[in-house]
Parts: sequence; structure tokens; C-alpha cells
Amino acid sequence: MKNRIVLIAFLMLGCISFTKAQNTVIKGNLLSPLVRTGSFFIEQKLNDNSSLQLGLLYSGAKVDDTKVRGFGITPEYRFYLSESAAPKGFFVAPYARYLNYDLTSDDNSNANLQSIGAGLIIGQQYIFKERVSFEWFFGPAYTNAELDVKSGVEDDFDTGNWDGFTLRAGLTVGIAF
Repeated sequence: MKNRIVLIAFLMLGCISFTKAQNTVIKGNLLSPLVRTGSFFIEQKLNDNSSLQLGLLYSGAKVDDTKVRGFGITPEYRFYLSESAAPKGFFVAPYARYLNYDLTSDDNSNANLQSIGAGLIIGQQYIFKERVSFEWFFGPAYTNAELDVKSGVEDDFDTGNWDGFTLRAGLTVGIAF
């Protein structure tokens, strides 16, 4: 699964024009390793006021007594509201998110969780020395999770982290080109 995510990221890079500075930003979320997740983004400027961003994540976390392994995809559209041209400044971004996780509890119960949701974040992205990006963001989301139990019972798994209202937040660092 990790190889697929890396391959998709490199294919996306190959499709992007490198002719103008600061049209593209590749970044990683500094907070995601705290929950044993790798979260990476590629942002492409559309015009002076907007951009598209695609986020990819892979998780190998443990939540309570459940091992969580899987991936997520988060497309978002960013509206930059500041005087400076995208991709720097204050932004508002609606986004969607799809998650697909395999869950294994300590008693070897097994399930697949698929979640789809949407939300809205606000944030600020800074570009230093025309190449280094730093960003903060946060906002609410609503997700709907479906649990497919392979072995065990549904009560073996707590879907509260992925079902209903949640909060999305992050600090990213990256390279702009």
C-alpha cells in the first residue's frame, strides 16, 4: 500500500509544470507522526486566489486496543483571501475525505472501515526564501463510517474517531517550486 501512495505522488509530480516558481508546494504534516501516520500533500496553484490540493495518508496506528492500518485521500479547493498571491497567505478550504482502514483488535477480531466525509478548514501558509513553506490549518468535518466486521462483533471496534463530527488540524512544512 505504501508503494502505491509513493507511486501516485511521483506520477502527480510528473504531471505538473515546473516552469514558474511557487506554483507547486509539496509538504508533510508535522503532527501526523504523533499518531503513527504519514500525511503528505501536493498543492497546485490555479490562479492568484485559488489552488487545488491533494492529500494522501497512510496510517499504522494503534487506537486503544485496535491496530489501524490503511490509507486516506483528501482533495481540497483553497480560496486565498490575503493580498499576496496563492499559494501563500490566509485561506479557506472546503475538502472531502475518503478513508479505508483494516482494524484488528487485541483479541484478533478483524474489520474493514470505510469512511467518507467533508469539512472546512482555515489556515495560513508562509513561503520563506521563495522555496520553504510552513502552514497551519484547522477546522470541523463530518464523516460517515461503515464498518464491515470480518470476525468478532461490531462492539469490538469503536468507530467514534471516524464517524460523526471531528476536527482536522495540522502543521506542515514543505518545498515550493
